[in-house]
Amino acid sequence: MYVIENYSRLPVSFVKGEGVYLYDEEGRRYLDFLSGIAVCSLGHSHPKLTPAICDQAGRLIHVSNLFVNPWQEELAGELVKEFWTEGRVFFCNSGAEANEVGIKLVRKFFRDRGENRYRIITFRKGFHGRTYGSLSATAQENLHKGFEPMLEGFDYAELNDIDSVKRMIKRETAGVMLEVIQGEGGVNECDPEFLRGVQEICREEGILLVVDEVQTGIGRTGKFYGYQHYGIEPDIITLAKGLGGGVPIGAVLARDEVAKHLTPGSHGSTFGGNALACRAGLVVVEEVRKLLPHIREVGEYFRRKLKELGTGKVKGKGLMLGLELDRECRDIVLKALQRGLVINCTAGNVLRFLPPLVVEKEHVDEAVSVLKDIL
Repeated sequence: MYVIENYSRLPVSFVKGEGVYLYDEEGRRYLDFLSGIAVCSLGHSHPKLTPAICDQAGRLIHVSNLFVNPWQEELAGELVKEFWTEGRVFFCNSGAEANEVGIKLVRKFFRDRGENRYRIITFRKGFHGRTYGSLSATAQENLHKGFEPMLEGFDYAELNDIDSVKRMIKRETAGVMLEVIQGEGGVNECDPEFLRGVQEICREEGILLVVDEVQTGIGRTGKFYGYQHYGIEPDIITLAKGLGGGVPIGAVLARDEVAKHLTPGSHGSTFGGNALACRAGLVVVEEVRKLLPHIREVGEYFRRKLKELGTGKVKGKGLMLGLELDRECRDIVLKALQRGLVINCTAGNVLRFLPPLVVEKEHVDEAVSVLKDIL
């Protein structure tokens, strides 16, 4: 074998996908309730996304960001339309990269104003990526092991504990960074009152609020952006995963006053927002807008069916759901795979469900039937 074995891979190789189904080398069909970890938002071989990618590949895949990119400008405009205020977009390739930009932008915002503010408050069980900045922002010491020391300047608070946030405020505090629903941490949702309290602190202290929408964004929770459920107004949001429908793309959206501090030479990305990725993103955004009512309806149906299993606590919103069990769940993931259902275990004891946003109720019934037999 020539590939570094840094993943604990499951014993199947997929070679084809169609809709909500994957197919292995023997032609066996699997119901995909993971979507490449919330990436394949429109499922597989989508009738609009696939032709658009092929068409764009035949026209132009990539040129340097030294030149104007009309597809990039168009996609940025569509993302800003869904934001709560006027803003600007920076494109990159992944969620970790987007969060790195968010961190840099918070610091540069205050440096440009001559203020020595650089510390960022993040939250236990959160996950922001595996590059050094994003990993340092990730308050999970088990993920830090072997890579110490982490970068200085991050303070870890407890989710849904507003007093723990207040205790972390220092003269050097520049921002608060959080996921409105923690994905890798176990599908842990923020209380609306907590989020409003965090925003109030940010405004009182004059610091920036960054919402990591890498997993919750682009329709996953039933709103275009996950923060829209909670009545808050972040200064910066970070996006990736489902934005390209499977093509790598990340984005950072910041309100105008903040975005202007990412000046020429302060950051860049060779591949970020290339023509192919942005063309894919444009199709995804167009389709997801139409799917939002469907996501809410099927998501609520799925939540109800999971509750009827009576085996654990159901968490999350829309089509980002978790089932928290009283035991480890990796063996359940393996048994589900053997039965033709692709799911995921996170935080040790939470089954995580991230089906394509085009999933139907009959697919939910199929998945729940398998889970019922296993559980």
